[in-house]
Amino acid sequence: MPSISKRLSPLSQRRWQNFKNNRRGWWSLWVFMFLFVLSLGAEFIANDKPIVLSYDNQLYWPIFKSYPETAFGGDFETEAEYRDEFVVELIEEKGWMLWPPVRYSYDTINLASSLPAPAPPFWMVEKADGVDNWLGTDDKGRDVLARVIYGFRISVLFGLTLTLFSSVIGVAAGAVQGFLGGWVDLLSQRFMEIWSGLPMLYLLIILASVVEPTFWWLLGLMLLFSWMSLVGVVRAEVLRARNFDYVRAASSLGVGRWTVLRRHVLPNAMVATLTFLPFILNSSITTLTSLDFLGFGLPPGSASLGELLSQGKNNLQAPWLGISGFMVLAIMLSLLIFIGEAARDAFDPRKANT
Repeated sequence: MPSISKRLSPLSQRRWQNFKNNRRGWWSLWVFMFLFVLSLGAEFIANDKPIVLSYDNQLYWPIFKSYPETAFGGDFETEAEYRDEFVVELIEEKGWMLWPPVRYSYDTINLASSLPAPAPPFWMVEKADGVDNWLGTDDKGRDVLARVIYGFRISVLFGLTLTLFSSVIGVAAGAVQGFLGGWVDLLSQRFMEIWSGLPMLYLLIILASVVEPTFWWLLGLMLLFSWMSLVGVVRAEVLRARNFDYVRAASSLGVGRWTVLRRHVLPNAMVATLTFLPFILNSSITTLTSLDFLGFGLPPGSASLGELLSQGKNNLQAPWLGISGFMVLAIMLSLLIFIGEAARDAFDPRKANT
């Protein structure tokens, strides 16, 4: 990508080149970005509503807007059930429908299946009416592939959001702690020792059992502990950078303390921070999956990889449940680890001049 590298400083260009030289990390980044962007359009891949339909020479977009059944010649004012044979016949008499590749959303129950839930994938059964689920259904009759796609998206979005807020708080706390030193550093260190010694997972389970957690409520609970992962790294980098000659010179010239921290010290600490971000994202996704597996994570019915793993444990006669959840989670976390290793090598000072 020459257009990007030309805008970077010589040191940044070498780091970028070192990252690209790690072929496993480089291709992992592209694969992860492709899967994430694909999951952002999950509604266009797996949905129980058509993407677009034409009725009586007029276009409708059910994926974006709800339409009553009466809009297509039906009898009810409620939202049209596009998988119902009666509604399908009404629409096809005067138009057509364009469906996503998977005609199920993450919460759609396959009521037409002649097999009891959890039903196997359609390619594992020879003759069964209504069985058209690519990866089978879970114990509630919901399509596994749709839940995997939506579960991947919510896991990554949750992890990215938690990583962003954790990084902001962790970098700020570590920078202030390392730059001011003295009693601020001493008291902060003692607080960190006490706070980090608390059993995080057990406290999250207790807090999550008090109130049914939503996405943002669960994010706030995990944020209470996740910000500590960067404090020690940033503090060490700030302690080292504040003794640089140019930092001391800026302070001697009367530059404000916080200006020195923001312009001269903090950029050096951010180098080490960037190498930790993929691993923090990995940890955030793993924690969310663990809580969902134990039943203390996202609200029931949410697209969750942890819930899928839990269903696999409870339904050993349906191996497609556990295998699907495990494979998606393993691929996701492996890609993030490979990206993190490549970023760590790219910012390694021993390779800065290679």
